[in-house]
Amino acid sequence: MAKYPAAPHVVKMRGVKTAVTGLVAVLTIALSIRSVGRHYLFPTQDVPVVVPPCSVEHWEFRAADGETVRALAVPGGKHGHVVVHFHNNRETMVEPLWLARMLSARGLDVVLAEYRGYGLSKSGAAPTEEGLYLDAEATMSELARRGYGPERVILWGTSLGTGVAAEMARRHRGAALVLVSPYTSIPDLVRERALVSLPEFLLPDRFDIASKAAAIRVPTLIVHGDADEIVPFSMGTRLAKLIVGSTFVRVKSGRHGDLFARGGKPLLDRISLFADSFQSS
Repeated sequence: MAKYPAAPHVVKMRGVKTAVTGLVAVLTIALSIRSVGRHYLFPTQDVPVVVPPCSVEHWEFRAADGETVRALAVPGGKHGHVVVHFHNNRETMVEPLWLARMLSARGLDVVLAEYRGYGLSKSGAAPTEEGLYLDAEATMSELARRGYGPERVILWGTSLGTGVAAEMARRHRGAALVLVSPYTSIPDLVRERALVSLPEFLLPDRFDIASKAAAIRVPTLIVHGDADEIVPFSMGTRLAKLIVGSTFVRVKSGRHGDLFARGGKPLLDRISLFADSFQSS
């Protein structure tokens, strides 16, 4: 039986159907990559909920979008200044308690902020870059309510938290800045480690510290290990060049998670000395 070519309108419809199917497939893959990216950046499902000890003060307040924000406070009492710590992506506000107690013993008040989606806020909104900024802003506002204005705040970020601390410094929410194992931006980090460049749509959470460096006008201390296996050491040195007047501390053989184990008391003393110099100025 002879076969006749399909009518033009049928061919056109098939072409449209193929194009739509292809577009849906591309969007599905793109959304999957975007989801995996956020899963890697905010691995909240892998971070266990740790109940804070009763021996420290618990704070609870609201972000501008209504989300509950939590923090722990450890008093030092000597200087009247406060270190506000923003944690990395695989811990909660509880894990850095050892650091808070070390700083407290040196006379500094310390507040350990926690992000949405983490720890006691795990059942709340999922973390995003803007969400973390809202949580940080709420923390700053709570500090101001308790008598800690920006002139008394030392912002401290570790790893992921360096992006949050840097943004707060750009917004003039503190008078000094400490960045431990910082990155220049998340897209830069993906490019360095995965050897690919992804479009902005696929990396919605950028935490672009490098682009904000010129707007950071507070005393800044940058600490980075030269054997960091996660965030390249070169990113820390680059930020030290971009942030005017910053001080850079190199931890020899320091990896991403062992800077204080390797640097020990001298490293904490160096950071405390930085805080003292800022407070006396």
